[in-house]
Formats: sequence, C-alpha cells, structure tokens
Amino acid sequence: MLMPARRRQALLSTGLTLGFMLLVAMGVADQGWTFAALALLIASLALGGLHLIFPHGLLFALGAANGLAIYVSLFVVIGRASFPDAADWSRSVAFLLPVLAFVLACWARRDELAGPASAEGGADLRHFPRFVRWLLPTGLIGIISLSTPINRASAEWQTLALILAMAGIAVIGVTAVGHIVRLLVDVSAILRRVGMRLRHLAVPVATYISLFALLSVGFACFYRIADGLSRSPIFLLMGEPGRLSFSDALHFSIVTLSTVGYGDIQPADDGIRLLAAIQMIMGQLLLLFGFAEIMRSHGGGTRETDK
Repeated sequence: MLMPARRRQALLSTGLTLGFMLLVAMGVADQGWTFAALALLIASLALGGLHLIFPHGLLFALGAANGLAIYVSLFVVIGRASFPDAADWSRSVAFLLPVLAFVLACWARRDELAGPASAEGGADLRHFPRFVRWLLPTGLIGIISLSTPINRASAEWQTLALILAMAGIAVIGVTAVGHIVRLLVDVSAILRRVGMRLRHLAVPVATYISLFALLSVGFACFYRIADGLSRSPIFLLMGEPGRLSFSDALHFSIVTLSTVGYGDIQPADDGIRLLAAIQMIMGQLLLLFGFAEIMRSHGGGTRETDK
C-alpha cells in the first residue's frame, strides 16, 4: 500500500533536516567531537520539540533547520575569534541558551503561532521588514564581540562575556519569537517554490553540464597533446616547468573554462595562452547560453503553470 502523500512529505522533511544537521555537526568537528555531538543532539531535540508543538508545520521544520545551521556556524566562528579561552563548559551552556529559550517561547505561544508555523502557502513578503527588529540587536552583539578586545581578557572574563552575550541573544529570540517563526516559514516557502520549478530546469541544466564536460575534456586533450609534442615543457607546475599528465590537463581545462584560476598550473607558451584564452571565451558564451536557456525554460514553465 502506498504511503499517504503527507506522511511521505513528513518523512522526507525529517530525513533531509536531520541529514543536514549531521552534515553541519561533522563540519564543525574541528571544535572537537564533543561539541559536534552536542550540536547535533541539541539541534535534534530542538527540532523534535518544535515538531511536537507544530506537528503540521513542515515548512517551519525546514526553516528551523536552516536557522539552526546558520546559528551553529556563527557560534563557532564568533566564539573562536572573540572567546578563544572561555571554559569548555561555558560553550555548551552558551550554545544551549538561545535554542532552549526559543523552543520554550514557541511552547508558551504555541496557540498563537500554530497558524503561521503550519502555513503551506506562499511567502508573505510583508513579514520580511520585521526581521530587522531582532536581527539588528543580535548583529550588534556579534559586532561588539568581534570589535572589542574580549579575546585578550582572562579566561574567566571571556567565560562571563560569552554567557552574557548568548543570554542577550536568548532574550532577543524570546521577545521576537513571532517574527522569527514567520520569517522561517516565509524563507522555507520560497525554497519550496524554487524546488517545484526545478523540473522545468532539468533539460537546460543537463544540456549545460554536457557541453561543459565536452569542452573540458576536449581542451584537456588539446593541452595534453600540445605538451606531449613540444620539445620542452610549455606549462609551469607550481612555478616550475613540468610535463602535464592527463589529470593535470583536465584539471587545468576545468579551471580555465570556469575562470577560477587557482594558479597551480600556468601556461608558459604563447600558443597555449591563446588556446586558454579561446577556452575562457567559450566558457563565458556557455554561461550566457545556460542563463538564456534557464530563463526560457522558466518562462515556459510559468506559462504552463498559468494554464
């Protein structure tokens, strides 16, 4: 028997949410596996608690996961820069404070927020200006933490400053919980609409990838053949003359076509420079082609939807 659509959507949402949070936790594992496990545990408990409060708010769950991921990232970056010597126990407490405060605030106002959190419609752009009311004071705490010499203070003062800063963010989150919930739902609604339109982009995206691969491999062969036929090396590898392997040539071709320019492999011959310039131009033309095809497909998809 087929699973009901709403249940499939709930399982998919839960799986993607937990998978994303696992990815974030593994990404911040340089802070120690204890903190990574703690971040994953707190995020999972928070998302579980929010699901109990708003059982039908799938969009809200996705938005909350995105918000938690951003929160973890900023906490790690600012924490390392501003409070490097804070006590280990304080990092766990400081990390937990805003999350716990937000979940408790959602519970206290669950009846009021149940409607916005469960909305499955489109985003209401009128809500976006309201996020300034809580984003500005939150950003101000981050700016003060980064711009003042807190990181030169003693470990005890850094610990106290970290706790006070995160307590301030927790108070802001509780005060603006309604605006935060609506913002998370609106952002998630926009992402869902983008996801629904991806099927119209399948053909132009596949075409772009195919042409990109064709040009990358073709020019890689040109570079490898030219280097093999030359009496002396025509490329610099890490600043030194050297012969290209095919993997080197393919790497250089992809970097050139995408105009990234790592600089680890450089052409040292006028003919190769000219060939690389031609590939760069073709890369720009390919980008314009891809953009034009995506816009054309978007227009076609819109007309089909309107019908």
